[in-house]
Amino acid sequence: MENNVIISIQGKQSFEDQEPEVIELVTEGRLSRDGEDGYTLSYQESELTGLEGTLTTFQIEPERVTLLRMGEVNSQMVFEEGRRHLSMYNTPYGALAVGISTKKMRTQLSPDGGSIEINYALEIDHAVAGENLFHIQVRQKGNGIRQ
Repeated sequence: MENNVIISIQGKQSFEDQEPEVIELVTEGRLSRDGEDGYTLSYQESELTGLEGTLTTFQIEPERVTLLRMGEVNSQMVFEEGRRHLSMYNTPYGALAVGISTKKMRTQLSPDGGSIEINYALEIDHAVAGENLFHIQVRQKGNGIRQ
């Protein structure tokens, strides 16, 4: 079963000797059950994120979250607590080797929504590019406010 949901994303990037950059986004998307204990969460990126024309999909499993982007930007990022994963990040300007070292990951989802929190270090072409934390809240899309 697939549910229309509201997705609230807060991302925080920290770089050495710089103030953290915080990004917040609220968008509509879809949440569906994937097997016995997995979920798929997807939404279309917009002009606000700079990734217009890209579909972002999170495949959520008990011990792993995979972030897939397809469209203007194509990438796959795998988050698994205590592990490092390498992937390619394809942009219109070329491909980059990206390393993801997940420090902490917590997922609490049900068919009605829930949350995902991932804290990870990002490397680009084998150089640390910063610490990242994102928190995603998912809730059922309501039919408006009733009085």
